Amino acid sequence: MIKVTVYQNQNDVIYGFCMEGHAGFAEYGSDIVCSAVSALVINTMNSIDKFTDDKFDESVHQKDDVVSFVIVSKPVSTSAELLLKSLVLGLCAIQSEYGKKYIRIKIKRKQEV
Repeated sequence: MIKVTVYQNQNDVIYGFCMEGHAGFAEYGSDIVCSAVSALVINTMNSIDKFTDDKFDESVHQKDDVVSFVIVSKPVSTSAELLLKSLVLGLCAIQSEYGKKYIRIKIKRKQEV
C-alpha cells in the first residue's frame, strides 16, 4: 500500500508531503496505481522547482520507497500551494477509483514555528 501524508499548516496551506510504499495492485512494472501516483508526485515536484521561487527540501530513497518534499520558504507561494492542491486532488481521485487497499492519504496539521 502507498501511504501519503500531506502536511498542512494551521491556515490550511499545504506545504509538503511524504509518500512511502508500493500499491501492490499488480506486479512490479505493471502496477498502474504506482505509476499514476509516481507521475503525479514527480510532476508536482518538478513543477514547483521550475515554475516557482519556493525553496524546498526533498529526498528520494528508491531503496526504501520513500519520497519526501517540504517547502521551507515562508510563506508558501500561491502557485506552489495550487500545485500541491492539484497533487492531493489527483491522489484522492486515485484512492477513490482503486480503493484504500492500495493508497491511503492522511492530512497532518502542524503549527508553524
